[in-house]
Amino acid sequence: MQNIPTELLRTFLKAVDTGSFTRAAEIVGRTQSAVSLQIRRLEEMLDASLFVRGTHRVKLTEEGATLAGYARRMLALNDEAVSSLRRPKVAGSVRLGAPHEYTASLLPVILGKFAQSHPGVMLEVTCDLSKNLLARQEKGEFDLVIALHDDPAARGGKKVLTEPLTWITSLDHERHTQRPLSLVVAPPPCIYRNRVLQTLSRQQRAWRIAYMSSSYSGLIAAVRAGLGVTLLAGSTVPEGVRVLAERDGFPTMGELDVRLYERPENATEAVRCLADYITSSFANSDVALAAASATPSVAQVAGE
Repeated sequence: MQNIPTELLRTFLKAVDTGSFTRAAEIVGRTQSAVSLQIRRLEEMLDASLFVRGTHRVKLTEEGATLAGYARRMLALNDEAVSSLRRPKVAGSVRLGAPHEYTASLLPVILGKFAQSHPGVMLEVTCDLSKNLLARQEKGEFDLVIALHDDPAARGGKKVLTEPLTWITSLDHERHTQRPLSLVVAPPPCIYRNRVLQTLSRQQRAWRIAYMSSSYSGLIAAVRAGLGVTLLAGSTVPEGVRVLAERDGFPTMGELDVRLYERPENATEAVRCLADYITSSFANSDVALAAASATPSVAQVAGE
């Protein structure tokens, strides 16, 4: 039985996630020709074509898509095993701030695995709107902050994910067809709220705020109950809601970056360890795959 070297799988996934052999080469620290050779070696080992040749952006074949799923699971298990067995004697506490929707959907799995590998680290997690979290970090309240970023030109933080934005509504109501459009939103300074109101104003579309809450679960419940529509990042889409698209009369809302903010001058070993773990988890897990392929079939809600 043949074994697949993990370095080949890592390069393969970097090409998949970035959509480019050139960008993958920059990340893994190799030349583009070296990356091409690694992909060719992988294809020869598996006797399968992994990419569709002749396209401007990297596109997977059916065999490539199958391997991508296996590769993510294999690398995640490999990294978990290495982390667990090496288990550095990291101890201390980390104050982490994150948007409501991520603490409700993605972070529990990531932080749960981190806690298993680093039982000596105590995690203190606080939920709030992204802009509030960043302001509070400036005051010294947090060691790390995961935050949405709505200005691609601005600097700061390390980008860990790019999220598509999606409208959602109830499965059981037609409130999205009524005028003025009823909205379910979080209070200012919510980034989703700003994007929604600015877009609707440009379109000169009548709207009203039907429900407002800073609670992610409260907003989801309001949408499911038919109080109105809302907007959320693709990877945090809950079950039991309906996605609205251009065919339903709703404009494309673009993307937002998810960034990790750290204060290096105050970073302990525990903080740096968690920062690295969060970054690699977002980059190498199904989180990135879900965001990259998000044309959601169920839907979303606002909380941040």
